[in-house]
Amino acid sequence: LLHPKPEGLVLQYGTAGFRTKAKHLDHIMFRMGLLATLRSKQTKATIGVMVTASHNPEEDNGVKLIDPMGEMLKPLWESYATQLANAEQGDLLPTLKDVINKEAIDMNQEANVFVGKDTRSSSAILSQAVLDGVSALSGHNYGLVTTPQLHYMVCCQNTQGKYGEATVEGYYRKLSKAFIQLTKNASNRTDDQKHLCVDGANGIGALKVREMESHLQRELQISLFNDGSKGKLNHQCGADFVKVQQKPPTGIKVSPGERCCSFDGDADRIVYYFTDSDGTFHLLDGDKMATLISTFLKELLTQVGLDLKIAVVQTAYANGSSTHYLEDTMKVLPVRCTKTGVKHLHHAAQEFDIGVYFEANGHGTVLFSQAAEEKIQQLLEDSNINDKQKRAALLLQNTVNIINQTVGDAISDMLLIEAILAIKGMTVQQWDAIYRDLPNRQLKVKVSDRRVIDTTDAERRAVSPAGLQEAIDSTVKKYTQARSFVRPSGTEDVVRVYTEADTQENADALAHEVSLAVFKLAGGVGDEPKPMK
Repeated sequence: LLHPKPEGLVLQYGTAGFRTKAKHLDHIMFRMGLLATLRSKQTKATIGVMVTASHNPEEDNGVKLIDPMGEMLKPLWESYATQLANAEQGDLLPTLKDVINKEAIDMNQEANVFVGKDTRSSSAILSQAVLDGVSALSGHNYGLVTTPQLHYMVCCQNTQGKYGEATVEGYYRKLSKAFIQLTKNASNRTDDQKHLCVDGANGIGALKVREMESHLQRELQISLFNDGSKGKLNHQCGADFVKVQQKPPTGIKVSPGERCCSFDGDADRIVYYFTDSDGTFHLLDGDKMATLISTFLKELLTQVGLDLKIAVVQTAYANGSSTHYLEDTMKVLPVRCTKTGVKHLHHAAQEFDIGVYFEANGHGTVLFSQAAEEKIQQLLEDSNINDKQKRAALLLQNTVNIINQTVGDAISDMLLIEAILAIKGMTVQQWDAIYRDLPNRQLKVKVSDRRVIDTTDAERRAVSPAGLQEAIDSTVKKYTQARSFVRPSGTEDVVRVYTEADTQENADALAHEVSLAVFKLAGGVGDEPKPMK
């Protein structure tokens, strides 16, 4: 028996598929190869399987399936994935047959599965296990790719090349061409302005940026750190480390004012940052990126006179200052709030002509409806528009092409942001100064069962346990410009606490008070939360 399941091991298909220590995943990979093949036969389309644990430590790994348009797997199929993963060895065949019957799958239908992997040492053997699951049928191994590249290629394949060419080279060509067209609109950029420090998190993104560099024709000059030659994946580096620790990756010397960005391990998240002349660290996270991008798009729409509905989609973790700025100053309406998790944001963004969505952690992209893309195209063919409108329409078209609409993509987001800063002639300091983040704090409280917490209003209010929301409300009232919410973790028995206030001291004090309320009312375990030092 190849790829047997250890008895009693239970895993859940979460927001980003299965993820745990690599040593527990062999049987899961094999089974996801089988499931991807069934999904491919059922949809008569190419399905993707990505082997990665994204921003997790090197010893972890994971797997997620990619649906025909490059999007996340459909929820019903997520439940099949969980059933299949947890079926004991003897129940594997009946479980498979059950899916085949429920979905009326024609087993003679050809299947096509694209398999990709990141640079973890365990990824080679685990992606082989996926291929073993597929190879009974037909699969295609893409080898080392970023997660967003695999999403992109699945979409290209299933749109018969309308979205682009389903190869890594095709991806580089499409994005680079758009980037070069966009930066032609930036007057006299100096080499300094073209320079960017990139932290590759010792992951796959570093390899792919290197491969792409020649396509960019020196319009972007990258200094690459943590390129995987010596450091450990996501260790003391990468987007998650920088966002949580609020400091640059360990061991990187950054000159004051220098523009830097960090990818995560599979290059689907990015954050920007710089340190100023007195050494203060400034983070430009998903909220700052969403603001820059939506402002740029809104200005272009005004210039061409297109009446398209543009919206920004955020989660409750978005900094309150960004929401106020977008609603009150920019008048980018609506600003939609959804539950945490990319699939919720992606879904909400699809309701608009142009939907800009970013999680604060740096995962995000822009979606254009088919109608929006067609209107931009019609404008370009219209001989009656003036030069200013024509320029704006061209900028819009190239912006559509530079964006990976299937999923958040660090490389694509980096090129878009670099192009916008160049066109607007903005420094990273000017971008940062658009609004000032409210000081905030995130904590977690251990509880015996996270399910006692139930939330509503996009996770901003707790419905149960009784009395918790009232306790939060009365605590928040004591502070200025304050808000707080709590939500159960998706993966462990902890409750996540988020607070904002006018000063860091107040945000910390509020976080402590709310943590105590959670501890007392939601079954805290261990020592009660201590005040922040």
